[in-house]
Amino acid sequence: MSDDKEKNGFDTDAVRAGIRRSAEGEHAEAIFATSSFVCENAAEAAARFSGEKPGNIYSRFTNPTVRAFEERLAALEAGERCVATSSGMSAILATCMGLLKSGDHIVSSRSIFGSTVLLFNNYLGKFGIQTSYVPLTDYVAWDKAIQPNTKLLFLETPSNPLMEIADVRRLADIAHKHNTLLVVDNVFCTPALLQPLKLGADLVVHSATKYLDGQGRAVGGAVVGNAELVGNHVYGFLRTCGPSMSPFNAWIFLKGLETLRLRMHAHSANALAIAQWLEQQPAIKRVYYPGLASHPQHDLAKRQHAGFGGVVSFEVSDKDAAWKLIDATRLFSITANLGDTKSTITHPATTTHTRITPEQRAAAGIVDGLVRLSVGLEDVDDLKRDLARGL
Repeated sequence: MSDDKEKNGFDTDAVRAGIRRSAEGEHAEAIFATSSFVCENAAEAAARFSGEKPGNIYSRFTNPTVRAFEERLAALEAGERCVATSSGMSAILATCMGLLKSGDHIVSSRSIFGSTVLLFNNYLGKFGIQTSYVPLTDYVAWDKAIQPNTKLLFLETPSNPLMEIADVRRLADIAHKHNTLLVVDNVFCTPALLQPLKLGADLVVHSATKYLDGQGRAVGGAVVGNAELVGNHVYGFLRTCGPSMSPFNAWIFLKGLETLRLRMHAHSANALAIAQWLEQQPAIKRVYYPGLASHPQHDLAKRQHAGFGGVVSFEVSDKDAAWKLIDATRLFSITANLGDTKSTITHPATTTHTRITPEQRAAAGIVDGLVRLSVGLEDVDDLKRDLARGL
């Protein structure tokens, strides 16, 4: 890492932040594929375990490759500290378990990933942590839902899969007025397009599996924020309970971060072209993409974001039409993952949100005719032709 005290630009940090070369002088980041680390003597071991002396101990909670990824992502998100986890869901779990206790309360957007709903309701709920759900863009509802025991507000923006945009600064003001924390899932935008911490959010969570990798190679997650919340509370849970990122996966994510902004702008350009084309198709009832002038938060997205992202959702008449369209594609990969250079297509009602109740899906606007695209980096004309097969 450079000793230069001046702040580097985003793209420089994406390539250089977190690098500490070993005695071998390697240019690319090394993979430290080891379970544990050797100390010189018993006194050094004791000093490391007590925290009196820095140093690696055990790869569940100290590994140089993982630390390089954490430092690089923290730099990109303008955060003080990052903790890497084994998946995006484990990042949310580590945040909740590190910060909440029985009797606490969460206020969440109702427009979130289905597994997050199940985590809040079925698992945190068993231990006396209750969750209230509100519409993402109803700021009066957010304010009214906060109780004396509310400890954090949680949201995704853009939302999954309807691409609603939250005013992060406004929600941060609401949270802090009530002495609560604002946690933002930034998976759809990444710090290349949105930096929630700069807008007042307290924590950012990621599924690194998505755009941070960018090529669908590995599963991982991350939590970014200040040193107290992340470095003590979230890290303490990870050190004890172990939902840790592997060194090999951390190395993959380091490589992904190097091209993050280039990819996110390319994804955004392709997605906008596809969304504009879909709006012109007579079989399409509605298109959800914040880059469209028809999107209800289009002006907010232009002010708050550096791009609109690569996810586009749209409605056709019913489930049969949606499945017919999906099955007719040849280029799009039929998978619920997103954020890949390869374009993907899925039916949210029967995949990503199938485990929540029909009532919860209806409240979140996930109808049977909804299709979600993660627009990759293929030629746009080829993608349009592929979608036209099913239309």
